[in-house]
Amino acid sequence: SAQLPNGQDLPLPPVILGELGKDPQNPTVCFYGHVDVQPAKKEDGWKTDPYTLTEIDGVYLVIRNLYGRGATDNKGPVLAWINAVETFRALKLAMPVNFKFVIEGMEEAGSLGLEKLLEEENQCFFSDVDYIVISDNTWLSNKKPALTYGSRGNACFFVEVK
Repeated sequence: SAQLPNGQDLPLPPVILGELGKDPQNPTVCFYGHVDVQPAKKEDGWKTDPYTLTEIDGVYLVIRNLYGRGATDNKGPVLAWINAVETFRALKLAMPVNFKFVIEGMEEAGSLGLEKLLEEENQCFFSDVDYIVISDNTWLSNKKPALTYGSRGNACFFVEVK
């Protein structure tokens, strides 16, 4: 819980920890994302209700654009990883990695409670994690997403996908 300035304790939403796969031959990748959002009002310039996910045809009619608060920051990226796992399972393909997920609901308020959870689970849930992917970033343009590859001690490289 968090203590408000008036002394009242405010319960924090739970952090979701999930895992899929325990193959010792595979690396374990932990994916982090959040599902909370910044406040929004239609008067702020939204063409649709910001809290109702709305599909609108894209340029090529086969592309659907999704509009709604959190569609890119950060519910969309969280669902992308879940959909990737779902696709592997639907195609009956072996998972190339063991998956761990950390999904929180307090990132926009400073990730209250997350540091304590990380410390508590360091020797248990996180003990076999080889890599961490943070799916919480911006797009460089309408066609170029950002690929976050480090938060401290960055290593610079270029990736081109065709």
